Amino acid sequence: MKPAAPSPLRFAIGGVVAMAVAMGIGRFVYTPILPGMMEELHLSAAGAGWIASANYLGYLLGALAAAGGWAHGRERAIMLAGLAASAVLAGLMGLTGWMPAFLAIRFLAGIASAFVMVFLSSIVMSHMAVAGRPGLQTAHFAGVGLGIALSSALMAILVTHHADWRAGWFWSAAISALGFVPVALLIDRGPAVHVDHGGEPGREPALAWTAPLVKVTAGYGLFGIGYVVTATFLIAIVRQGGGGRVFEAMVWLATGISVLPSLWLWQKVARRAGLYGAYLAACLVEAVGVAASVSMGGTAGPLLGGVLLGLTFIAATALGLQAGRLLAPRSPRRVLALMTASFGVGQILGPIAAGMLAERSGSFFLPSLAAAIVLLASGLVVWSAKRGA
Repeated sequence: MKPAAPSPLRFAIGGVVAMAVAMGIGRFVYTPILPGMMEELHLSAAGAGWIASANYLGYLLGALAAAGGWAHGRERAIMLAGLAASAVLAGLMGLTGWMPAFLAIRFLAGIASAFVMVFLSSIVMSHMAVAGRPGLQTAHFAGVGLGIALSSALMAILVTHHADWRAGWFWSAAISALGFVPVALLIDRGPAVHVDHGGEPGREPALAWTAPLVKVTAGYGLFGIGYVVTATFLIAIVRQGGGGRVFEAMVWLATGISVLPSLWLWQKVARRAGLYGAYLAACLVEAVGVAASVSMGGTAGPLLGGVLLGLTFIAATALGLQAGRLLAPRSPRRVLALMTASFGVGQILGPIAAGMLAERSGSFFLPSLAAAIVLLASGLVVWSAKRGA
């Protein structure tokens, strides 16, 4: 007698919490904490970019490592280890003011978040596929918005109590540790079993690289460059414009809240315009927001930039991964890992180039315009893969 199938809703909720901890907080809390670090530690824009890129280098290497067969059968354990490490490493950030330590900690945090991203996605998506709930396959990505919203609310509270940047890291670590418990309880098993041609469970085969898959993977890497400039420096842009600490928290809160309905919205767009059309449209909308964040005067620009960033960057991430999964249906974890690695390369290049350009030009205007152009290129490259798909 077969055991009862696990509830897909349980996996979806567990996935949301895990993504909130590992991505919304573990990766993106650096954005609202960064201005305080720059101010109190006299950290330059270039230095801030290097710290961000150290995190993304770890993310890249973690994603590449996750593509290997060594993790077969250990996906849940590795995902939970990454989640626990994310909490510990956030706390360690508040215990130092030394640049090499920041680089090392954020590098390790990048590895942890990549492991959670890849292995969690392989677990959740596989169970949704088996349960016949494709609409819930990417629901866990909404957790990123939840984590961003929580971190912005946290920073708003800390600002009103005149807390320093270290408190932001300590409280982020505490929230992340609390999130570990429901994830461990809700996601109580690994991926639904992959079955080979002989009808027996087996390891995923190597990827078959087709022209459409190459284009989607390359375009996904360009997206990593384009989105990360605003995702890393948005609050620094607000502070540079004299927006004030409370407005900084409002912008980041608006970004996080905008993520929450974004997957539902863009899945509807995808049903009408197709997966590739929806991806292109998301890149166009995000490019408008990135450009607006630095080109519109007053508070409207950064606020619009934050809202459009939230409405698009997680949805485009999910749409890109869906396209890759459809192009490599027999190797879903491998394609998730390698596309995440391509994304990671872009994330490494983006903050370094943007930080150096901002340092030389004195503002984030030129880096943001360059990022908007790269986003347009990403959408067009992925769109061009439609013909051979």
